[in-house]
Amino acid sequence: MPKMSDRIPYEAFVDRPRLELPGGARVAVWFIVNVEEWSIERPMPRTVLSAPMGQPLMPDLPNWAWHEYGMRVGFWRILKALQSRNLRATMALNGNVVNSYPRIAQAARDADWEFMGHGFVQRPMHHLEDQRDQIAKTVDAIRGFTGKGPVGWESPGLTETEDTLDYLREAGIEYVANWVVDDLPCELSTRHGPMLSVPYSVETNDIVVHAVEKLPSDAFMRRTIDQFDRLYQDGEENARVMAISLHPYLTGVPHRIGYFEKLIDHILGHDKVAWMTGEEIAAWYRGATAGKASQAA
Repeated sequence: MPKMSDRIPYEAFVDRPRLELPGGARVAVWFIVNVEEWSIERPMPRTVLSAPMGQPLMPDLPNWAWHEYGMRVGFWRILKALQSRNLRATMALNGNVVNSYPRIAQAARDADWEFMGHGFVQRPMHHLEDQRDQIAKTVDAIRGFTGKGPVGWESPGLTETEDTLDYLREAGIEYVANWVVDDLPCELSTRHGPMLSVPYSVETNDIVVHAVEKLPSDAFMRRTIDQFDRLYQDGEENARVMAISLHPYLTGVPHRIGYFEKLIDHILGHDKVAWMTGEEIAAWYRGATAGKASQAA
């Protein structure tokens, strides 16, 4: 079993070959909409209200309802914001969402969103008794609903054990979004062949901005615009990939959705942007680097 640190050799960005994005774009932007199943019978993965007098109570109705609002209302605001601008997203979904929230799964399928594995239910990989089984159930659920197994995977909480990558690659997963280490994709080694890491973000991520740091309603917009502007500038020298990670119960609420729309419109005001899904970024990178390798040979 390789050590986690051995899976991805260090590579300085300044030493990476210059790559060309489709259409001569400077930045590839992808949206990840995280759609999760939270069981009211279990402790909540995140909370907005602390327990009364510091004593956790089950069922945790207020924090479960906080998330459920996103599934009933918030998701549809995000969907409308993207569809009205002819933009697609990658949906990172718990596999059981196709059963517990089929209306959302249907809307994403109708919108031609990519379906990316995100565990079967919202639980860290470390807490699973049988990772292989849960990965297989997720892949089967997505394949059964869409007719195609997921190409990508984002673990709940970006969690991995020493074996997770091997199990994912064995199950046919081709890229992961757990390794937030670079502005371009890079290869990870597994027992079953190489796995691609597609750039994700823990900072242009509404979980961190609004659920962890608890910043004002416009903070995610301001941070993400700052991130985009710098990557767009850097993209003159070499291609960059930017991830924008969303959760319906955070970005989809009334006091934040308008800022998300302003963020999208800011990026749309730039002409050298490639709007892609994670699967499209992975395919582009493999093709671009294969071309570089053949030129070097």
